[in-house]
Amino acid sequence: MPGILGTKLRREREDIGLTQEALAKAVGLSSKFISLLELGKRMPSLDTLTTLANYFKKDASYFLKEKEEAFNVLLQEESLDKKARGELRKFKKFCEEYSNLEELTGRRLELAPLYTHTSAERMADEERNRLGFGNGPIRDVFSVLELNGLHIVRQPIPEKSKISGVFIYFEIEGAAFALVNSIQSLGQQIFTAAHEYCHFLKDRNIGPVIDNPDIFINEYVSLYHPREKFAQTFVLRFLVPPSKVKEIINKDLFKKKLNFADVLYLRNYFGVGTLAIIQVLKDLEFISPTKFEEFQKLASSTHGEAFFGKFSEEKELIKGKGGILFSSRFKRVALEAYQKKIITVEKLSELFNLKKEKLESFLKVR
Repeated sequence: MPGILGTKLRREREDIGLTQEALAKAVGLSSKFISLLELGKRMPSLDTLTTLANYFKKDASYFLKEKEEAFNVLLQEESLDKKARGELRKFKKFCEEYSNLEELTGRRLELAPLYTHTSAERMADEERNRLGFGNGPIRDVFSVLELNGLHIVRQPIPEKSKISGVFIYFEIEGAAFALVNSIQSLGQQIFTAAHEYCHFLKDRNIGPVIDNPDIFINEYVSLYHPREKFAQTFVLRFLVPPSKVKEIINKDLFKKKLNFADVLYLRNYFGVGTLAIIQVLKDLEFISPTKFEEFQKLASSTHGEAFFGKFSEEKELIKGKGGILFSSRFKRVALEAYQKKIITVEKLSELFNLKKEKLESFLKVR
């Protein structure tokens, strides 16, 4: 019980930017006592608990109850249709299987740091530097994010279900997961994964998040929680550093007016979607609002495919018709569990969604 109270007390305090000293002064307690509460080493009296609850505008029971299981919260979302709930249950099974494999093989991931009280731009810059990318492109975004603690599965969810991505964090296990809708273009999948990574870096303790496709549209994002606008700003800077865009334009393109071929050139360099590139170019004033709208229309056509072709992986996505795409790391951990005789070949074939005979043929040639 003290641990639950301490975790929630610290979270509420940090969410409004208070130091322990400032909270102590506001509620008439010592900062040492606040520290002991947050560490789970003391329990407050009922009067003190009521004072703290009133200060944060919460019911006292909020600080004493275990939070509801994260997936129950997700599945209770009223906007979900039957198909979406079914896909979320598959996601739940994936999370459970992955966590179990990591536990069995001792392959738990170390989590990226939790950022607080910073701007989206600064957080993007600091995270890129922490990862060692400087202002260069991030190749294989999905693997990079996973290696830093965000387990990712790409899974098809019908467009009418209105889900681009889902983020969920299990506090006790210290494990974070993201579902990325694989019916989206590869560029949008990359953008969605980075968006969920922002929730992981900054919002992991607020509860699960379902991201609607509208949050990726500038005209609509302001209608949602401010964290979505923050995440959008983070993603653009994280995936497409302005300093590198300016460098490429000055060194290679030598233009004040960019055309759509230049946009596609930059898209392929950074390995992101066309819409992300034109948004950055508009923000940096390399293209006008009129050109932005023109390029938006071209981005949804086959113009770019004819000029530069599709990303190689996108061809595979189309070939697979948006099937479930497990990460290389998930496959590696599952294979390790099999090699250590922790799981059977039948279980491995189930995890890989492959027929046993085909899997056994693959295992023989390794």
